[in-house]
This record gives sequence, C-alpha cells and structure tokens, in this order.
Amino acid sequence: MARRTARTYHAGMPPESSPPDVTRLLRSAAAGDEAAFDRVFQAVYEELRGLARHVRRGRAGETINTTALVHEAYLRLVPSRELAWEGRSHFMGVAARAMRQVLVRAAERKTALKRGSGKADVSLDDAPAGALAAGAGVAPEGVLALDAALDRLEELSPRQARVVECRYFAGMSVEETGEALGVSEPTVKRDWRAARAWLARELA
Repeated sequence: MARRTARTYHAGMPPESSPPDVTRLLRSAAAGDEAAFDRVFQAVYEELRGLARHVRRGRAGETINTTALVHEAYLRLVPSRELAWEGRSHFMGVAARAMRQVLVRAAERKTALKRGSGKADVSLDDAPAGALAAGAGVAPEGVLALDAALDRLEELSPRQARVVECRYFAGMSVEETGEALGVSEPTVKRDWRAARAWLARELA
C-alpha cells in the first residue's frame, strides 16, 4: 500500500458525477475481464483529464504533482476503503498509463498550436517529473518524443515501459511502482536504470 496521502482539492472542483463501480470493475479486471479493464481505464482517464484541466485553469500559480492527481482520482473514483491491496495496486497501474495519455494529449494540443516550434529535449535523469501535469518542466515536443520512444521500448520490454509510466508520467515512488506492477523494489530500480539508459540513447 502506498504510504503517501493525496492532497485533495474540493473548492471549485468539477461537480461529482456518478462514476462506475470501479471497485467491482477492478476485481473483474484482475480476474482477466478485458472489458472491465477498458472501463476502468476510461473512467480513470476522464477523471485525470478533468482534474488536470481544472488545475491548469484555476490554479496556474500552484504546482501540483502528478502523484497528487493520481491519488485524487483514486479517492474520487473508489469510494470503498476496503478495496484489496491487489485492487488498489491494479488501479494505480491503470492510472499511470492513463496519466501518460492525458499528458501526451495535452502536449499534442500545445504542439499543434505552436506549429512545431520549440525544443524537444527531455531528460529522465531527475525523474520522476512531478510537475508534468501542471504543464511545467518539459516542453510538449519532449513529452511527445518520449512517448514515441516509450512505444519502441515497450516492444522490447513491456515491464520497463510500465516502470517509466509509473515513475515518470505518474510520479510514483519506487515502492508505489513495485506495488502497482507486482514486482520487487530492486526489480523496479534495475528496470528504471535500464530504461533510462535505453531511452537516453533513443532520444539522443
């Protein structure tokens, strides 16, 4: 179980909707139901997109890291505090991938507006990059370059790609990443080092 507590943002938040029963869907997804997994991903993606949009629009002077957004999505979408460890970890893994998509889509919109101008440099040396969701730290071109390189890494090592999603796009700690992916902390550290080295070569 992750040790950090999410900071919540109630004032001015988007109105509560009636989310799907994410607790039940997570259990079904863990049992191999791909349709349930897709529904969880969609729910998490929409929630994270709304939270990130709200942060950028209403709190431009405040940096809110990606981990806080992921945890906020968990608190808002999973009302059951009795969700099993495996279910919560599964949720965090799904949320990491959804956070990647939220940031990539935002980068695509910014790049389209800029007509391709700007710098594509991106470094994973100081990751996780907690300010990504607030639109700081990395140019949109850099996010898109990393996303494309990550697709290529996934063909070689899906687990390493998942580690990068958790650590870089969702800002998770080594411990949280291990829980989300069901692997040990030493494995996360090895994959993280290997993935960063491979991506550095690709992005060079």
